[in-house]
Amino acid sequence: MRRFLIPFAAAALLVVSQGTQAQAFPNKPIRLVAPFAPGGALDLIARGIGEKMSVSMGQSVIVENRAGASGAIGSEAVARSAPDGYTLLLGATTTHGINPALNPKLTYDPVKDFTPISLVATIPHILVVNPSVPANSLQEFVQLAKSKPGMAFGSAGNGSPHHLAGEMLKMMAHIDVVHVPYKGSGPAMVDLIAGQTQFMSVELTAAAPHLKAGKLRALAIATAKRVPGVDLPTVAESGYPGFEVTAWYAIFGPVGMPDELASRLNAEIVKALATPDLRDRLQKVGATPVGSSAAELAAHVRAELARWTQVVNAAGIKVE
Repeated sequence: MRRFLIPFAAAALLVVSQGTQAQAFPNKPIRLVAPFAPGGALDLIARGIGEKMSVSMGQSVIVENRAGASGAIGSEAVARSAPDGYTLLLGATTTHGINPALNPKLTYDPVKDFTPISLVATIPHILVVNPSVPANSLQEFVQLAKSKPGMAFGSAGNGSPHHLAGEMLKMMAHIDVVHVPYKGSGPAMVDLIAGQTQFMSVELTAAAPHLKAGKLRALAIATAKRVPGVDLPTVAESGYPGFEVTAWYAIFGPVGMPDELASRLNAEIVKALATPDLRDRLQKVGATPVGSSAAELAAHVRAELARWTQVVNAAGIKVE
């Protein structure tokens, strides 16, 4: 009889220990890894969330920028960390959707090596052209591209969301266009405005000031439905259903995180995103605050992986 009681007691002790750990959490600063350089939407979102969670949880949430390899360095660091809730990742479309689709030798698995916690925010891409391009709609642009093969589109680099979006339009619209990779979306936008390239798929936040100044013209937004406050038709409405390109941002922990800790963190993130001032800050840069369940984030990652893998394979894109 005693032999059966010992494992039962050990299991009960483990449950009590995990519950105590969740109740005491956090008792030291939390590290939120932003896997890209300071500046830009991801960094802004990380710091906004971190500030709110610091106040709510009574412990500092320190944003640590660990850039490199299109977000892979910071992502791997979190994947290899202890699953105690004190090391988190603000992952994105690139780290958990595009990188795995592009690189079969990636040092982490976006599904198996992480605990999904919450989708945080999304920023839609829009298709823009240089004002010298004689097209006021996506339909007109496609007709023009078919009559003038070889028009160029820029991107933040080979395998970036901007690149894959251009390749997707190329395949769906059956147009002959040329990809020009840059070292970042900033230089790509500079050349687009200068007329060195003709079009680009880019985050609404990055394009907004140039649209206002008349330096770019918007043709369509790459979302499933129209976005309130943005007077643009969707790419689907323009004749290409299924064309969706949205930059998304989500918080993950390392695999093996206890459910109690993941649930606590999820609740804190959702609460932070519900605060009016943070929502206003995010909306001012074109981001839509979300706040999802862990299950919803897990399903989102799997869907993104499948979609981008299909695009990469169909376009024959290889990692350099």
